Amino acid sequence: MNHERTSMQPAKRWVIKIGSALLTENGLGLKHASMDIWIRQMAAMMARGREIVIVSSGAVAEGLTRLGWKSRPQQIHQLQAAAAIGQMGLIHAYEKGFQEYDKHTAQILLTHDDITNRERYLNARTSLQTLISLGVVPVINENDTVATDEIRFGDNDTLAGLVANLVDADVLVLLTDQNGLYTADPGTDSNAELISRASASDPGLRQYAGEGGSLGRGGMRTKLNAASIAARSGTETIIASGLEADVLLKLAGGKALGTLLYSDTESLNSRKQWLASHGHVKGSVVLDDGAVKALTENGRSLLPVGVKQVNGDFNRGEVVACVDAQGKEIARGLANYAAKQLQAVHGKSSREIDQLPGYGLATVFIQRDNLVLSEQS
Repeated sequence: MNHERTSMQPAKRWVIKIGSALLTENGLGLKHASMDIWIRQMAAMMARGREIVIVSSGAVAEGLTRLGWKSRPQQIHQLQAAAAIGQMGLIHAYEKGFQEYDKHTAQILLTHDDITNRERYLNARTSLQTLISLGVVPVINENDTVATDEIRFGDNDTLAGLVANLVDADVLVLLTDQNGLYTADPGTDSNAELISRASASDPGLRQYAGEGGSLGRGGMRTKLNAASIAARSGTETIIASGLEADVLLKLAGGKALGTLLYSDTESLNSRKQWLASHGHVKGSVVLDDGAVKALTENGRSLLPVGVKQVNGDFNRGEVVACVDAQGKEIARGLANYAAKQLQAVHGKSSREIDQLPGYGLATVFIQRDNLVLSEQS
């Protein structure tokens, strides 16, 4: 795309994330009237040839109402129960709303393991692509019923960015109760200016990002992270207010609303998107300066001779992080052999490894096609 708002007009595949602050009545129950407004707009977009995928919050809030609870509980098992009950109401609301426009919906609940496990990642990708091809609207949420703090995405903004990768979206829209990203808090600073457009990879944007509110786990910081993730597949991200009248139709028409965060990096293929999406790696290797340069500047594979230290207990085929001497992550990729094997040969040349008895190992520890550079490298 050309990074201008007119580029939204031909964009076909849209991932639209709607947050808790918009969907819920102060965290208790769903705003059905508001949902109907967004559904009407999405149905109109589909009638004009757009494909729609929804990432939706609101399950816990709906569950609290159905259970008669007046406040959000702190115990994880109670939150999981509320999420399980609330999913019924959330999906029913979307199903009922889209039926008015003769559109089918499908519920998709994802966990972190569905993204980090290669086979499950491909299964999810294929399922979503099939649903979209059938004209169905997938409604996606994190599977809060089984997710724990250790394995969760953390927020639906991050999930939305990963979904954009899964479906190769053209546009990711993050609807919020704010007009977009500002240079300061517009509620307290009269000089605050809306950032109309910027690169999703611009690290300077982080200084303007605040934490999330009481109703959700996200905030502008997580939205910037989502945009950075989405940019891996060449997806443009727009942060916009869901309170704006016909906001989705205006965006689809190319109107300059909110903040456009464009992708200015080369789009990664599906395999490298999957590698980059791993939040939990099995171990790490510390590289010497020569290996860092070979990976970051020359696009080379990682050889054992460039590894100075091995951390963790990983197996062949698992994802490991590659860090420099200061501990900064440079890349991550699939190990060609286990940590115990690497411990015996790291720092050695291919010729030295060949001479070791019983070590019929590949001369490459991580092949470049199985390696993806980290965003900060």
